[in-house]
Parts: sequence; C-alpha cells; structure tokens
Amino acid sequence: MNASLEPGLYIVATPIGNLGDLSPRAADILSRADLIAAEDTRVTAGLLRHIGVKRPMTPYHDHNADAVRPGLVARLGSEAIALVSDAGTPLISDPGFKLVRDARAAGHAVVTIPGPCAAIAALTLAGLPTDRFLFAGFLPSKAQARAEAIAEVAAIRATLVFYESGPRLGATLAALAEGLGDREAAVTREISKKFEEAVTGTLSTLAERYAEAGPKGEIVVVVAPPGAPAPASAEDADAALREALARLPASKAAGEVARRLGLDRRELYARALAMKA
Repeated sequence: MNASLEPGLYIVATPIGNLGDLSPRAADILSRADLIAAEDTRVTAGLLRHIGVKRPMTPYHDHNADAVRPGLVARLGSEAIALVSDAGTPLISDPGFKLVRDARAAGHAVVTIPGPCAAIAALTLAGLPTDRFLFAGFLPSKAQARAEAIAEVAAIRATLVFYESGPRLGATLAALAEGLGDREAAVTREISKKFEEAVTGTLSTLAERYAEAGPKGEIVVVVAPPGAPAPASAEDADAALREALARLPASKAAGEVARRLGLDRRELYARALAMKA
C-alpha cells in the first residue's frame, strides 16, 4: 500500500487534451490524496478512471468557492487535498488562488505539481517572441469593455496571450486588429489532441478567416508585440526639453529626455544650453 501523503494542499496540473500528458508524479498524488477538489467532478472522474483509481472528490469552482473554501482549509491540517481544474494548470484562468492564499495564511503546506498549460503550449506553437509575454485570459464579451481591456495592453512590449471560445473568436480577432493594429498573430486550438493546429497570419487576415464561424475546441490567441516606436522628431525633443528645463538644470533635463526618448544625451545637452541662452 502506498504511503500516505503529508497533509497540505497539492496543486495538480492535468492534461489539456492528451491523457498521456499526465505526469507520473501527478498520477501518484491523485491516487493518494485524501480528497480531490475538482472544478467538475465528472471530468476528473474520467481522469481517475484513466489511471485506475477512485478517490473522494468535492466540487470547487467559481460558483461555490466562497462557501466551500473555509471547510477545505480547516481539513488541510490533517488531510492531503489535491486541487485540479478541468484541464491544465489550476489557477490559470481558473478558480484557486484564494484557496492557496488562505491555506498558506493558515500555516498549511502548499505544493505544486507542474504540468500542462494551454497558454505556454500555445506560445511554443505560435512562432512569436517568447522572451516577454503577458497572459490576459479571456477578454470581456461586451464590445466596449473588450475595447477598453485591449487598450490597456496595447502599448505593452510583450507577446500577448488570450483564451477564447469558438463562437466569440471572429469578434475578438476583429477587436484586437482595431485596438492593436494589424500585428502578426496565431490562433491555436485542440492543443495536444489529434487535430492540433496553429493558424498564423495578421490579425485582420485571421479575423476574416473566422468571421463566419469559429472552430470547435479550446482556443488560445497569441499576438506579437508592437513594432518599434518611431524615433522622436526634433520637435518632440525640443518640447520635452522645454518642459524638463522648467524644473531641472540643463544637464539633468538632457539626461531625463535622453532616457525617455532614446536620444543622444550630449546633443540634447547642447540643445538645452542653447535654449537657456
């Protein structure tokens, strides 16, 4: 018989499609947990059948989390509880962070068992820069709120990652093209499954492709960072220098404007002296 797990919260990543992606460590934790807190117990029951075990389960999702969480935290002192979502890594666009926070605040052990994550997998398929990226989850469904959310991330110099559903995909791509400009992007879906695909192109091209009907399956949209900004003009530099000189000596004003606009400090300093003269 396998030894019991130490009491605490175990955050277990589960497959996003291919059941073969469940790690041996994740399977071991699930097979020995005293309780599994699952987003949908029916989905998790299928995963447990795949590894040939039966364990007690309780639902833990957005609609019952506030009511269920105190009881789970109370049990962590003497029981090992595994937290799973329907697919992928818990807490990534899924409920759970409050449970982790409260468990740690109560002094209980919190252990992560890493594994599949659709956002990370999509980044590897998209062929876009991965040195900096921002995961933005699902955009709002209403047009105005969606446009405002896109505007918030438009200037961020990083690849953007969004989750989306098939019926909303065309509208989302069109809104992204309008709010971000016609950047390179990728629509990935069915990750790790038989019909996995990554369709690449500009946002406008992709919006046109999916305007009539979105594809089935879970979808991740990956959007390239913004292009390099246009170099500051002489008029921009002069305006910035005048503003800076109103509150700083010439040397410090030149340094501030050089950092902000990416211009040569010595040239700006000479210009600042000329302005003061």
